[in-house]
Amino acid sequence: MEALLVSDALGIGVDAEECEHTVRPKRKMSLYSCETCGSEEAKYKCPQCLKYSCSLPCVKKHKVDVPCSGVRDKTAFVPLSAFSDIHLLSDYRFLEDTGRVADAAMRDAMLPRQTTNKFLNFMKNRARKLGIDMKLLPLGFTKRKTNSTFFHRKEQRFYWHLKLQFPQSQAEYTEKRVPDNKTLNEILKTYIDPAESDPTIRQRLREYVRSPSDVKVFMVAERKVPGPNRYYELDSSKSLVENLRNKTVMEYPTLYVTLKDFTKDLLLVNQGRDPSSVHQEKDNL
Repeated sequence: MEALLVSDALGIGVDAEECEHTVRPKRKMSLYSCETCGSEEAKYKCPQCLKYSCSLPCVKKHKVDVPCSGVRDKTAFVPLSAFSDIHLLSDYRFLEDTGRVADAAMRDAMLPRQTTNKFLNFMKNRARKLGIDMKLLPLGFTKRKTNSTFFHRKEQRFYWHLKLQFPQSQAEYTEKRVPDNKTLNEILKTYIDPAESDPTIRQRLREYVRSPSDVKVFMVAERKVPGPNRYYELDSSKSLVENLRNKTVMEYPTLYVTLKDFTKDLLLVNQGRDPSSVHQEKDNL
């Protein structure tokens, strides 16, 4: 209509059919098709796996099929040749988010804020009163950074950082803030109990769930002398502090959960040693 009005004003005659043929066709928004249904024009691109989708149902379906979280990997490698101002801004925002998370963690009342030698010596002295020889690594070691063990002054008890290894299922889990009066059976209940354990973990640890009565718990014995790893056999019915008494703990305990049929390969402390060598090893520790 506007074209006809302009042509009339200029005195140029334009045929209506000819005007319709001059209208440009609608340009496609994307050169790609939906990678889920394959029949529609793609409108969305997943930030995580870069797959193209045409609609919300296809977006949800591709997250289930891949599987995909749909969240862009902010730490993905970008070659220098492809690095742009967008990536620089993304890195800057990532650092800001990291600072906010660290600040929120520091405000957690349950986390120990003191990292001075005075506080560390206080923890070691408290552990010594319980009969536990606690060894702390220098700052910079990964085990020192990840250790969340702390002593609760009001409750007068330790909350331990634990590492649980399940070799028959090739699984490893980390427990934080475990009170020292909690028994090993209570700790393992959320992992291998047929009724109360987490369904996802239960599926992975099905070898343990099938025969929970055959499960035995060992702790890696810290040593300074060279040789194969040795283990302490722990009593699952006793509390954590009772099992750690008269033992050396390097930062936090590592519990080795295994089935009874596989315990013959483990070398226990004081096993296969004469009394003089055992006494010498204790002196070295």
